Amino acid sequence: MTQIADRAVLFADLRGSTALFEALGNAEATTLVTQCVGQLARPVAEFGGHVVKTLGDGLMAVFPSPAQAVAAAQQMHELLDATNGASNLRELHVQVAVARGEVVQLAGDCFGDAVNVAARLLDHASDNETLITAEVLRDLAADQRTRFRSLDKLTLRGRVEPVQVHVQGGRRGADMAVTQFGEVAVAMEPEGLRLVWTDLNRLFASEQMPVVLGRSPQASFCVDDSRVSRSHARVDWHGGGFQLTDLSYNGTYVRFNDGEILSLRRGSCALHGSGVIGLGGSPVDPNSACVRFDVLRFSDTQPQTIPGLLDLS
Repeated sequence: MTQIADRAVLFADLRGSTALFEALGNAEATTLVTQCVGQLARPVAEFGGHVVKTLGDGLMAVFPSPAQAVAAAQQMHELLDATNGASNLRELHVQVAVARGEVVQLAGDCFGDAVNVAARLLDHASDNETLITAEVLRDLAADQRTRFRSLDKLTLRGRVEPVQVHVQGGRRGADMAVTQFGEVAVAMEPEGLRLVWTDLNRLFASEQMPVVLGRSPQASFCVDDSRVSRSHARVDWHGGGFQLTDLSYNGTYVRFNDGEILSLRRGSCALHGSGVIGLGGSPVDPNSACVRFDVLRFSDTQPQTIPGLLDLS
């Protein structure tokens, strides 16, 4: 029977499981990941939602209200933190995305724009973050809303119109603090992005954005390879994070350290942690022009403040 209802849609995904399979082997790692996904499902029922399906290292769930979905997301993070603290295994991270809208429930599955937005929004989540849309934020109580800050509008895969997004937790939320008056204070600590290709090793500050990667000598980061477009991709600074956008005909690919590969064809994704950017080909293709990236906090580097562009080669 087909049902149409207004729902909050939540997607949760574990990151770091690839390293577990490498360290522990298939059998033990599969057991651990299955247990962790089962733990993520517990808050869903506790806060009035239900799991629509599990997705390998994650799950999809729907809730009657955004407040219930956000409360469940918060408990997911707390449960995983407790699991990591009680084990000597490599740390797992969970990313959560929540959207709200009309959902079609059919044959045990859910469809609709809110489902698509939540699924695509997960691509932009960093470790231990919850990303929500403006529609979700509007329905939260004041104490819940103050835990989020704006990431501005993000362009999601497959969507023409950008989506207003808000974030809680993770690296981008680490600078948030609740004052004695209950307001959220955001420390504007600068961020850095290191790009490395062959002998070219450079560090960019957030205020230097946008940075264009391409074959043109005028590009901010010149990758002199015939497979690379003159202006192939662009990195922008959006609301406390670096966002990579493909500008080419052949596409841009991003492989994060957990092994996940995103394909961008005139699309965008958030850069977090470390990984490889494939210009014109997948990073697994040995013939691709691959640029290594590291998202850095300048307070963790020497010197602590880096004016302008540094050539570290």
